Amino acid sequence: MIQVDMPTLALPGGAIPVLGLGTWQAQGTAAERAVSAALQLGYRHIDTATMYRNEEEVGRALSTVGIDRDDVFVTTKLPPERVGRERRTLTESLVALNLDHLDLWLIHWPPGGDAAPRTWEAFRAARDEGLVRSIGVSNYSVAQIDQLVEATGEAPAVNQIPYSPADHDPGLLAAHRDRGVVVEGYSPLKRSDLRAPALVDAAAAHGVTPAQVVLRWHLQHDVVVIPKSTDRQRLAANLDVVGFELTEQEMARIDALA
Repeated sequence: MIQVDMPTLALPGGAIPVLGLGTWQAQGTAAERAVSAALQLGYRHIDTATMYRNEEEVGRALSTVGIDRDDVFVTTKLPPERVGRERRTLTESLVALNLDHLDLWLIHWPPGGDAAPRTWEAFRAARDEGLVRSIGVSNYSVAQIDQLVEATGEAPAVNQIPYSPADHDPGLLAAHRDRGVVVEGYSPLKRSDLRAPALVDAAAAHGVTPAQVVLRWHLQHDVVVIPKSTDRQRLAANLDVVGFELTEQEMARIDALA
């Protein structure tokens, strides 16, 4: 089994590896094979969701690869249409994943555009009972996060949002950090123009690919990133971003792509 010295960021319930595997649109045996390959390659952070309909496949991969449960950070998400059925959905997710707890549980979308403080209270209760180590949200605005804080006194540990150089917003990152919320970016490569000179030049300078530059850029901004792939070679390449560091000038050029 390969060991990768991946940096982490602190959450209330334990550290989250800054790079993980996204599994959106990966289903069936392809999903199981991708998660198994990722774990073998050294990934220790797997992101899924009830909506993805692949929790059972993720669970089988987690069970068969032979890695200690405490060494893998597992996230799943509550679909907005399951509001009011939070505990049942969590139980179903844990059964499908063959786990007794999650490392992170997210509200996948604001239900009907509402911050859903009642659902947030149900998340807090599940966390307090030990079924979930950290709780958060996905696709929330800063204003919606503030509504949760106002209603319950607690901010999400994480907000998972689309993020890439094209989406870069220093003010948005600062607003999250002011509230103690870790930003986690999805679709980092799909949303990037990998032909952009700032990415191509940085890749050439470090002997890596533009995609690896994009992922490294996330890490240096302390944005957790979850690229998705089912191809073993790409899985390996996406993980191989800890052996180089972008310069301040390279970071500034990439920042300017937004």
